[in-house]
Amino acid sequence: MATTKKAVPSDLEIARAATLQPIGKIAERLGVPPEHVLPYGRAKAKIDLGWLGALKPRTDAKLVLVTGISPTPAGEGKTTTTVGLGDALSRIGKRTAICLREPSLGPCFGVKGGAAGGGYAQVVPMEDINLHFTGDFHAITSAHNLLAALLDNHIYWGNELGIDQRRIVWRRIVDLNDRALRSIVSSLGGVANGFPREDGFDITVASEVMAVFCLSSNLDDLTRRLGDIIVAETHDRKPVRAADLAAPGAMATLLRDALMPNLVQTLEGTPALVHGGPFANIAHGCNSVVATRGAMALAEYVVTEAGFGADLGAEKFFDIKCRKSGLRPAAAVIVATVRALKMHGGVARANLGRENLEALRKGTANLARHVENTKGFGIPVVVGINRFTADTDAEIALVREVCAGLGVEAIECTHWGNGSAGAEALARKVVELTAKPNAFQYLYPDEMPLWEKIETVARKIYRAGNVNAPERVRRQLADWQEQGFGNLPVCMAKTQMSFSTDPTKIGAPEGHEVQVREVRLAAGAGFVVAICGEIMTMPGLPRVPAANSIHLNAAGQIEGLF
Repeated sequence: MATTKKAVPSDLEIARAATLQPIGKIAERLGVPPEHVLPYGRAKAKIDLGWLGALKPRTDAKLVLVTGISPTPAGEGKTTTTVGLGDALSRIGKRTAICLREPSLGPCFGVKGGAAGGGYAQVVPMEDINLHFTGDFHAITSAHNLLAALLDNHIYWGNELGIDQRRIVWRRIVDLNDRALRSIVSSLGGVANGFPREDGFDITVASEVMAVFCLSSNLDDLTRRLGDIIVAETHDRKPVRAADLAAPGAMATLLRDALMPNLVQTLEGTPALVHGGPFANIAHGCNSVVATRGAMALAEYVVTEAGFGADLGAEKFFDIKCRKSGLRPAAAVIVATVRALKMHGGVARANLGRENLEALRKGTANLARHVENTKGFGIPVVVGINRFTADTDAEIALVREVCAGLGVEAIECTHWGNGSAGAEALARKVVELTAKPNAFQYLYPDEMPLWEKIETVARKIYRAGNVNAPERVRRQLADWQEQGFGNLPVCMAKTQMSFSTDPTKIGAPEGHEVQVREVRLAAGAGFVVAICGEIMTMPGLPRVPAANSIHLNAAGQIEGLF
């Protein structure tokens, strides 16, 4: 008699079938008293920042970064591995908290889909987290655009500061992919609407307010950083800050509740702080400092994730977030899949289900580069192979062999299908690696000039042969250097698909050219953004957006989010 193959449940079906614990029980696991838990319904809450901020990180707390290889359409499962590892550490008796970024609506309705993990390694309630959640992104968008409105209003009512409208650098934002808003002309329609000028929008996750939000340690620090944001220059080239427009107080008021970290849970009940959400390809790509520090005050092991590949997210985690906050990572996990490595080896997506050791070996050059780069920061590294059912034993063995040659262990993980049990070996290795102090170091010192910092990242991390920029970019960096901003770190904005600025150059290219076409000063956040190649700070929708498949069913449930 013929047998019917059992259908594999989708991420959404798995999430809906889960029985969530009351959020108070999850807070109790972290030692958060009930009076400091502010519920948003039954399964999510905020933690009172006044109470959390007064705590000191545990001296024995271990901060573990999960990063990955250069992403491909085949998928790597970095968030899934972060969740699986956190659950596995809980499984072996470690007091654990997971720290993730909040998903942006742009990718949810664009091309990437949700960002809450997958299979049996998810944070829940998945639909809430991927959509409006607790409203943090709306608050950030409102605070950012309030500053834009105050700026234009100041000019309309006499321009007492003498702002040069040609030198306004503060663009507006929206948390959606909308290429039509990249470059616009605002204030058309006559005298009553202000003075027409060129303007544009970025996506919310690229906003400096998002970066300030994620790097601030408390409300006072948030307000100070907001005031330091530079929005324009005067006719005599002096900077105009948000504080000059009396904006920080109102902006901080909009962000007050948002700055409290959000508490949710995994399918297995591990506490997760999901807070902040900058992209790593156009921003600094890490969750909030208040969430990470708070987790390190409450847990033995804190597992966090940095966006996209280690050349972007991990580098910015080390050189921006850790530098600004004083956090020290204890170890890093680099996530790879056989499928993605074969794509880096030149295999078309349609053919990834077939064993191809030759292409796989070629593709491991990408993994090797990320391992070498991450080890260069002085921390121990382990590779997590996120195994798919079509992967063969020979392919897994090959990845292990390559990693052994690099001096790191590669551990097979099956957390998508098996939950914490599928990542237990990885968890035990992480405990082993974090047992001893490491020699963590930044890629460059504070005193290195800005252009040299850009060159250092491009040459040492991307393996570029040439780093070029128009003369206007060089002059702008020199001006900022003279104005006292030379000690800031740099935040590289480039394609996530390649070590180069060309997304088609897969694998581990060397000797390529990095073209810096624009630089932006984020004085409030405390870094300089270098925009490279064709990367956009306002993404566009694909030919067939994910939004086309998202709808409500007859029961009012969301379908098509994954």
